Amino acid sequence: MKNTTVLISGASVAGPALALWLGRMGCTVTVVEKAPALRLGGQAVDFKGATHLTVLERMGVLDEVRRRQTGGTDQEVVDADGRRLAVIPGAFTGGDIEIRRGDLAALLYERTRRSCEYVFGDSITSLTETTGGVHVTFERGAPRTFDLVVGADGIHSNVRRLAFGPESGYVNFTGHYYALADLGLDHPPAMYNEPGRMAALGGPKAPAFFVFASGRLDYDRYDAEQQKRLLIDAYRGMGWKVPELMARLRDAEEVYLDSISKVRMDHYAKGRVVLLGDAAYGNTLGGFGSGLAIVGAHVLAGELAEADGDHVTAFARYEEIMHRYATVTGQSSAGPFLAPPSPLRITMRNWMFKRSLLLRVMLKATDRFARSVELKDYPALAPVGGSTR
Repeated sequence: MKNTTVLISGASVAGPALALWLGRMGCTVTVVEKAPALRLGGQAVDFKGATHLTVLERMGVLDEVRRRQTGGTDQEVVDADGRRLAVIPGAFTGGDIEIRRGDLAALLYERTRRSCEYVFGDSITSLTETTGGVHVTFERGAPRTFDLVVGADGIHSNVRRLAFGPESGYVNFTGHYYALADLGLDHPPAMYNEPGRMAALGGPKAPAFFVFASGRLDYDRYDAEQQKRLLIDAYRGMGWKVPELMARLRDAEEVYLDSISKVRMDHYAKGRVVLLGDAAYGNTLGGFGSGLAIVGAHVLAGELAEADGDHVTAFARYEEIMHRYATVTGQSSAGPFLAPPSPLRITMRNWMFKRSLLLRVMLKATDRFARSVELKDYPALAPVGGSTR
């Protein structure tokens, strides 16, 4: 197979998932990650339906993912006095399997660190395509040339910016922000709303989880203290336990604030550069991000194998399959659902959780969306002596 030296930017889920498949194909893979080390912890992610579970099984990690799963737990919706208004079933937020993003990243790293090269604490600064490859420069490391470059570096993808253009051309802000923090509280899963704002403790996403409506905020995504100040300002005057949470936030070691946005792209590839996961079809908190990432990695590697490394043919087929899948699963918008804009909308959302029939219909719909892709069996991706199934 030609085009066997591959650079992947991003060491969260999509990047190492692709590295696993490419390693089976005999490719020489390098994964570069801006963070100084593997990012542990983080929010919970989930997988839904037979398609996602089949890919995990073909990867050979399904049993271990099940062992490390957090298990979807029910979450109460409460009023300002802590009285229960509704219950969000664990099956609604946790899919078939729920696992911390950091635990999943660690598992995939364990399975790939001997078969590929990981470079932490570095980032790509330029991409120059030549006749036979892509010349890449880095912030710290020496320049290198690769046959192919894959951007698996999230919704704010550096590779997308370098290869396709500014983020503003592809990432659409939906009018909400979310934040994750560990505030040192051991609290049963509970969620509280006021119009345009949500605060949750002990839930499926993080020890403390916030969603709020806002215009665009100008801030440094790597400045934790600035993010804390923005979050405190956004939650001034809110009831329930929020004043205590904001007081604890000042001393929190970790906080993450980001927009709820959708990535919209007509094409995921440009020459020898291709995008994978949230970089290509992200939908923040949309419920399918990790599933799209592992399915996308499976399809991209499989199409490269079927095309004998012909990236033009493989990328075109990957785009066709994943564009259709991402379009179906990317219609939802989490912001208005988690932080409804009015008391009436909050009441209507809570009412939905009290209607078991309606919940069952919604769960069936999400499972149908998760399965809405043709999952081919790529023989070249099978482990030595085994089937992909």
